[in-house]
Amino acid sequence: MMKVSSILVCILLLQGCITSVVTFPVKVAYKTTKGVVKGTAAVVDAAIPDSDNKKSKD
Repeated sequence: MMKVSSILVCILLLQGCITSVVTFPVKVAYKTTKGVVKGTAAVVDAAIPDSDNKKSKD
């Protein structure tokens, strides 16, 4: 009975540490992907002329 209760206490106390260890790689992957998508959008926007610019020049 003592083993079971000590395991449960350890699980409850380490729950915050486990959560941060699991979520850290997810946050890094999200920020990296977000930066790549923004960079790609900027390159595509620069390479393909916008139709709004043509209308404003006329």
